Amino acid sequence: MMSVADYLKKRMEEDGGCCLILIDPFEQPPAEGARLAKAADKAGADAVLIGGSLGAQGEYLDATARAIKEAVSVPTVIFPSNVGAISRYVDAIYFMYMINSTTPYNITGAQIQGAPVIKKYGIEAIPMAYVVLEPGQTVGWVGNANLVPRNNPDVAAACALAGEYMGAKFVLTDSGSGAPSPAPLELVKAVKSAITVPYINAGGIKSPEQAYECIRNGADAVQIGTAIEKVKGMKAAAERMGKLVKAVKKAGKEKL
Repeated sequence: MMSVADYLKKRMEEDGGCCLILIDPFEQPPAEGARLAKAADKAGADAVLIGGSLGAQGEYLDATARAIKEAVSVPTVIFPSNVGAISRYVDAIYFMYMINSTTPYNITGAQIQGAPVIKKYGIEAIPMAYVVLEPGQTVGWVGNANLVPRNNPDVAAACALAGEYMGAKFVLTDSGSGAPSPAPLELVKAVKSAITVPYINAGGIKSPEQAYECIRNGADAVQIGTAIEKVKGMKAAAERMGKLVKAVKKAGKEKL
């Protein structure tokens, strides 16, 4: 059976880009989260991520993860905020270390505490170097990040390369959930040119045009959450996801 990491890499290689939809368990009841996930699956999203910077753990996480896994055919992956954000009801988890955090807990501490739990649950761990960019939003504050300046692509590229050299199988840059705008395209280009592992960009991507440009300029995947959660009504959210996925796949084909 193909691992989730290999599945994502295959989608990136064959399609030129992936669209990953993030659902925060703390933002809606589990059944509503499952409906959003099902709509994302139907729209063509490559995977459904589950997580959030505040409150996405315990009952909220387990109930939503279980409901989503039963509702979709694509892989379900935890996007963890801390050691409490682990659920047995998913296929995989980003095993992240925030490479530009100023506190050891976010680089090694939570990982040491969480590793035995992940092994016991039997879920796949995906080694992920996590780089938080300005403005950082909630995740930057919670993670005590030394935020990478938006106007300094070289620093972002160096962080990403260090993550790869430290053994990460993927690199994720994140401007923070709800950021006013996504990372500058020059920064995206610089990160991609510095590394050989797959590159995911998140934070501030609200429109199909922004998702398109991100993929066209080097990212292998975009991770989108707030742009879906803030849409009023399931029909409108489904339409937005469809447009985002279409834009990502169009950019990916052009890039191949």
